[in-house]
Amino acid sequence: MEKNVPDKKLPNKETPHPRQHKPYKKGLIRRIILGVRNLLIDLRRWHLTKVLGMDIDSSCRFSLKANFDLTNPKGIHIGAGTYVSFHAVILSHDMSRLLHADTFIGKNCFIGAYAIILPGITVGDHCIIGAGSVVTRDVPSHSMCAGNPARILRSNIRTLKWGILEESHAAATNL
Repeated sequence: MEKNVPDKKLPNKETPHPRQHKPYKKGLIRRIILGVRNLLIDLRRWHLTKVLGMDIDSSCRFSLKANFDLTNPKGIHIGAGTYVSFHAVILSHDMSRLLHADTFIGKNCFIGAYAIILPGITVGDHCIIGAGSVVTRDVPSHSMCAGNPARILRSNIRTLKWGILEESHAAATNL
């Protein structure tokens, strides 16, 4: 006699495998939260540019926890398509040396979390600054640097908007 064994459902083309990724859909609550966050970022950008006088491009994105120097706000200049991560610090003054200097960050750059950019530094276009880096010298365009003090790890890199490395983006989209 055969035992009654329940039929197992085998995955087919119509039913997705349980471990298979489903298309991501943003729910209503998630869209509301993202909308409020984007509104807060736009309000902060308005305050930094119009009230304090910083030169931050409208396509620049930054975390709400990014720290911009408020002692010399007119000395901060951030280019188009740049992303500044959480707890990154961009300085334009040094009270120990009585220095007030302009700090420039180019287009399509990525500033990693907890990175510190000292006053008077110029970060070129299409650069990536690693997390926790302390940038003490100018960074040439198309460079990736990290460390304390920051050293150039790679040159001749290409980045997309918000400092996304072009080769990484291509590899991720081909999955």
